[in-house]
Amino acid sequence: MLTDAPLSAPALLSEFESEYPDAGAIVSFSGIVRPRNAAGEQVTGLYLQAYSPMTERGMTTSLAGALQRWPLDGAMVLHRIGDMVPGETIVFVATASRHRRAAFEAADFLMDYLKTQAVFWKKETTAAGSTWIEPRSEDYADAARWAKAEGA
Repeated sequence: MLTDAPLSAPALLSEFESEYPDAGAIVSFSGIVRPRNAAGEQVTGLYLQAYSPMTERGMTTSLAGALQRWPLDGAMVLHRIGDMVPGETIVFVATASRHRRAAFEAADFLMDYLKTQAVFWKKETTAAGSTWIEPRSEDYADAARWAKAEGA
């Protein structure tokens, strides 16, 4: 679930697909360290820190929630911690289901959890220095959709 080793999205996707040969739909998402931040500054590095027991427990709970909420054959979440540079994969999420809608929604749900509720501290480095990054309001708005859908 958490790793300080580089992630290879193509290799992870291939491995995931081989685990679910009867799935009618496999959806994957790879988050990449961007070369420029929201202000347009060149990013030279990104550092992610997590409190492993708490972060992994939350990730496990979100996976269980996705498996309970949608008819999935399986799901996978891997997240990098430590130092990274632009172009490296930060996160890999994959879902497998008989039908595409469930696979898409579950992957979206898992990413919204990771962006807003998972216990991570993210520091971005540019020529101007290092800055801790908080989730954006758009991230919280995206995640709020799932609470609304539960109450509907």
